[in-house]
Amino acid sequence: MSNLPSPQSPGPDESADRPAPSGYVRKPRVAVVFGGRSSEHGVSVVTAASLLRAIDRTKYDVLPIGITTEGRWALTADAPDRMAIADRTMPTVEQVTDQEGIVVLPVDPANREVVYTETGAVPKALGEVDVVFPLLHGPYGEDGTLQGLLELSGVPYVGAGVLASAVGMDKEYMKRIFTSFGLAVGPYTVVRPREWEQDPGAVRDRLTGFAAEHGWPLFVKPARGGSSFGISKVEGPDGLDAAIAEARRHDPKLVVEALLSGREIECGVLEFEDGPRASVPAEIPPVTTHAFYDFEAKYIDSAEGVVPAPLTPDQTAEVQRLAVAAFEAASCEGLVRADFFLLDSGEFVINEINTMPGFTPISMYPRMWQESGVGYPELVDRLIQAALRRSTGLR
Repeated sequence: MSNLPSPQSPGPDESADRPAPSGYVRKPRVAVVFGGRSSEHGVSVVTAASLLRAIDRTKYDVLPIGITTEGRWALTADAPDRMAIADRTMPTVEQVTDQEGIVVLPVDPANREVVYTETGAVPKALGEVDVVFPLLHGPYGEDGTLQGLLELSGVPYVGAGVLASAVGMDKEYMKRIFTSFGLAVGPYTVVRPREWEQDPGAVRDRLTGFAAEHGWPLFVKPARGGSSFGISKVEGPDGLDAAIAEARRHDPKLVVEALLSGREIECGVLEFEDGPRASVPAEIPPVTTHAFYDFEAKYIDSAEGVVPAPLTPDQTAEVQRLAVAAFEAASCEGLVRADFFLLDSGEFVINEINTMPGFTPISMYPRMWQESGVGYPELVDRLIQAALRRSTGLR
């Protein structure tokens, strides 16, 4: 039997006309939004399962809302056990919804009531939402699009705002901003859609020249994506066309990066009442069963990071400083995972930030904060409380 919230049943706020019991205080209502139209749909579902298990139900009411792969906002079951990787296959929102209706967020900043509609039926109120916890990864959710919708609706939400979300998704402009703030980035070049479509030969020549300057291999990446989807390690000119085709399946705009020889170091940033703080860092050791730290290594074969990273005190302090600097440079809020290379020269070079890092059981962000003294339930609570403290709009 489905344990979906019933749209025919009164929502928790539909009894507002009746007197509340003496001393009753309504718990903040958190809409957990997950899934989405990007190739990272399954990662988002797994992340949501972990958060649904961790959120304090004595402190918050929870409304799970899934966005299907086609983009429909669906009323879903609060059933994290049905949202796990099985037989090396990622889960989908469709696994936890069996209703065909649509969940609609408010479009009036004076009204935070969520409505459920079905064709030919009277819309049903699901009650007010106090804060949205968006767990979407990739385009159409992590890139500022959902954040813009929530700003227009006047609903507070966890994590980065519109600008920081867009910057955190676009690797080109992320690198440009970091460079302008004095943060070191590795050698890279950008392939724009029109360049490849109009003159692929010129693009091949340019990338071959880039490799002549910086060396093979090159990493060809979708400019706006995550979870290592669409990334190829290219050992020579003959591999460029296939790598470009693979990356363009995810994004018509590409970033091509030179190999950096060094250690992969990550650091979490969390917004506290007095500002952002950095966690202990982690290290991603070299992956021997994969060409690089790709999607399967991360999520299917569960490559383990080392927490805390074996760094000197000075190195730890420096990467923590740089992680907070990256958070501030991109105008982030709430949380960020900052990824670096520690070069053989001893210099830290920032690779990227992730404004909505994974919360799966093997995700590095919660593990780093666990080692820093902030357990998973407290981490979730701090993120929700930070969102409730902020207003929407210009700030």
